[in-house]
Amino acid sequence: MADQQARTSGDKRPTEIPAIRWEEPPEGPVLVLLDQTRLPAEEVELVCTDAAALVEAIRSLAVRGAPLLGIAGAYGVALAAARGFDVAEAARALEGARPTAVNLAVGVRRAEAAYQAALARTGDPTAGAVAALEAARVLHREDAEASARMAAHGLALLDELLPGGGHRILTHCNTGALVSGGEGTAFAVALSAHRAGRLRRLWVDETRPLLQGARLTAYEAARSGMAYSLLTDNAAGSLFAAGEVDAVLIGADRIAADGSVANKVGSYPLAVLARYHHVPFIVVAPVTTVDLDTPDGASIEVEQRAGFEVTEVMAPQVPVTGPGGGVPVAPLGTQAYNPAFDVTPPELVTAIVTEEGAVSPVTPEALAQMCAGPAAGAPPAVG
Repeated sequence: MADQQARTSGDKRPTEIPAIRWEEPPEGPVLVLLDQTRLPAEEVELVCTDAAALVEAIRSLAVRGAPLLGIAGAYGVALAAARGFDVAEAARALEGARPTAVNLAVGVRRAEAAYQAALARTGDPTAGAVAALEAARVLHREDAEASARMAAHGLALLDELLPGGGHRILTHCNTGALVSGGEGTAFAVALSAHRAGRLRRLWVDETRPLLQGARLTAYEAARSGMAYSLLTDNAAGSLFAAGEVDAVLIGADRIAADGSVANKVGSYPLAVLARYHHVPFIVVAPVTTVDLDTPDGASIEVEQRAGFEVTEVMAPQVPVTGPGGGVPVAPLGTQAYNPAFDVTPPELVTAIVTEEGAVSPVTPEALAQMCAGPAAGAPPAVG
């Protein structure tokens, strides 16, 4: 049975709880997650003792964000191996938990490959479990390093496109430490600008229907002492029209080979607005988010989520009255259209920033060269 329980650490809780960590108590290894559905009202941890619990945490968005999903997927395979479950079955369940997020599959497959290689070499499932855990830990460290490099490349690009500082950055969804082994993707760039004294204002889209911007990005911005303002998603147009946005920075859940970007629904309208108002639209994501096996945006599977996320407001510590566990805001029986992501075509993307550098203009050739790594030469210079 899946064991997923809430745990708080009272007065001993650290100032900043990590989004994910591996622990080995006497009763057996567990994966501990900061439950992002409960933020910002309370910091509560989920303890997962098997892959099934982690799958549920991923589907419920207790753990979310492309890079962190990759890390979680790898640890999930290690957890199944350490607990003696069927590793292949656990891996397939984890892979399918959120189909749009390519990092999840990357992390799962990496840990599973390490497990299978060690098992084939030694015939010992314990050795396989050790190898899977090490693969997860290496991925975790690599993501932290990639985060720092993305932040540096992103800030350099901002300074090139917008010399003089005083950046007013609009962001969507949540792309900070809550989705990463480090300080995040797009948010990490804004945080670097803040630390360098070059961030004038972070505009935070609330990000309907689950308010990842209002609940999570604002939470991280406040903790970092950043100057930020929250806006409803449909207020972005008036913000552009007023000349209050210098750049849009978003993350990505999958980038196709042609440069099409799948990100939290609401990203595509921002790209259209940015193009009309001549504002740079910049995507920040690790190289693992680029999926060269997906040829174009039309080939990206977009996750469709439950309608009650739209017809109800999900708010921590609010009395539950709706069938989905929230407060109803639409008549009973209302049908809802609720894609988790939308796809922005490459011609609307000013640049894609990864830990390997910035690509602009965004072309299939430039992305392929970047993904090939240092052996293929340096990434194309920003034009």
